[in-house]
Amino acid sequence: MNILLWHVHGSWTTAFVQGPHTYLVPVTADRGPDGLGRARTYAWPESVVERTPGELRDAPVDLVVLQRPHEADLAERWLGGRRPGRDVPAVYLEHNAPDGNVPNTRHPCADRPAGRHRSDRLVLVHVTHFNRLFWDNGTAPTTVIEHGVVDPGHLYGGELARAAVVVNDPVRRGRHTGTDLLPALSEAAPLDVFGMRTEGLAAHLGLPPDRCRGSDLPQADLHAAMARRRLYLHPVRWTSLGLSLLEAMHLGMPVVGLATTEAVEAVPPDCGVLSTRPEVLAEAARTYLNDPHAAAEHGARARRAALDRYGLKRFLADWERLIEEVTR
Repeated sequence: MNILLWHVHGSWTTAFVQGPHTYLVPVTADRGPDGLGRARTYAWPESVVERTPGELRDAPVDLVVLQRPHEADLAERWLGGRRPGRDVPAVYLEHNAPDGNVPNTRHPCADRPAGRHRSDRLVLVHVTHFNRLFWDNGTAPTTVIEHGVVDPGHLYGGELARAAVVVNDPVRRGRHTGTDLLPALSEAAPLDVFGMRTEGLAAHLGLPPDRCRGSDLPQADLHAAMARRRLYLHPVRWTSLGLSLLEAMHLGMPVVGLATTEAVEAVPPDCGVLSTRPEVLAEAARTYLNDPHAAAEHGARARRAALDRYGLKRFLADWERLIEEVTR
């Protein structure tokens, strides 16, 4: 089966393309947002094939996975007039939690009219139950396929008495990512913040470099670096369930994080500490720093929980069931 999807979310796509199909990824000359092509920082199988807009015009496509509102019109143009959800089966994958006037945020698919035929139906797929609950989905048919993660292995060492944080663009995103909480939390545990545009974060927050270090590590080096830290800190207030959190659990790291959005479902009580009180998180971080044995034990439980709920086998099986449903 040929599945067309745009390279939007590298970590999610890395799991999705482990399936048994051929994945057509648009590529443009400038490799801009609508034509990134194959990933350069993730390991993708040979079944992921780049196609230019011209090549897509007559390409056989069995399913379109839409991820952004403008992609339906883009796909129709690039597929020579074939409309996703009418002329070719399609699903809309929503990665994000709603923003703006929550919980009244209306999803772009909510008002899509349903035709008389099954092929006129566009299924809206959420990656967490929290997201489906908080989006106003209207009458759109919805389902949830929870995240899956390519297992990086039990790499945890925890030899560095520091906390790992993974977040992109923490200065611009501010309160969404809990950036304002980092100064107080850094007093409990020195922080290593990994992600895009994290360099200079300490200066922005007025913190000494030894208490908060930002680093934009290559993806290939990230997991090993995370696993050397004693714990994973998740200070995010409002987002979908971060795949970096699930990857940390797969690595065998204990989690200390805000009890917000889907994190309360993802992290069982014996795998770390979740709370809406930053002082509780600070105390938990201190405990793990001072008790490496407890950190390793809770991290091992976190890994087992992540493999059970967010393993790649379950993720791909869920997608295969949906693909069969919408394409038959």
